[in-house]
Amino acid sequence: MDIEKVNAMDFGEFVDVFGNVIEKCPLIAAAVWSQRPFSGLEDLENHFFAFIDALPRSGQEGILRCHPDLAGRDLQRGTLTPESQREQSHAGLTSLDADDRLQLQRLNARYRERFGFPFVLAARLSDRAAVPRELARRLHCQPESELRTALGEVKKIGHLRLADLFGSANPARVEPPRAWESEKQQVASLSLRERGQGRVLEDSSEDSGALAARRPAPDVRRAQDAIRDK
Repeated sequence: MDIEKVNAMDFGEFVDVFGNVIEKCPLIAAAVWSQRPFSGLEDLENHFFAFIDALPRSGQEGILRCHPDLAGRDLQRGTLTPESQREQSHAGLTSLDADDRLQLQRLNARYRERFGFPFVLAARLSDRAAVPRELARRLHCQPESELRTALGEVKKIGHLRLADLFGSANPARVEPPRAWESEKQQVASLSLRERGQGRVLEDSSEDSGALAARRPAPDVRRAQDAIRDK
């Protein structure tokens, strides 16, 4: 895929392709579509991340709550998204023994109780031994700091998923979250807040396929409101 093809996509195709760049948040893709044309992959990525940064705290926590627990119920039930399934498999979380799985379940429960959202980690950049260590470490972080860390992991995940779609994934080249707090991203964030002209849909509970089949509504802020209320 190249950026010319992306810029030529209609609303439905764009949401269908990019609707799970941010886990279970096709409304973000719907809002980003309205910001075309994109100059390249980095510009497209900046618009996804700027949308996240422009949300109030409640909306950012809503994005985090869309993520599944690592080695949690969705994995056991077979209800992970294809992207999450591949990522957890890559980290070895799909083949844990009963004791390791129970350890993660207990840590995940403590984390949710402390912070109010699930533990988010770019599993493709980790492994089955490192995941519980990192979870235990982050349990002791302060809420504000942990929110920033978790959103940084969302961006790492989104970065890798976009790279996959463009056929350029290379985990070793993932940059730290600070690299995404660039001037370009701040400009994109301001554009999303001020222009308010993206075409987005009203119901954030639908999957990207259903979203693509419906007519878009006319306000980016409605996407932000829907995600905030998750």
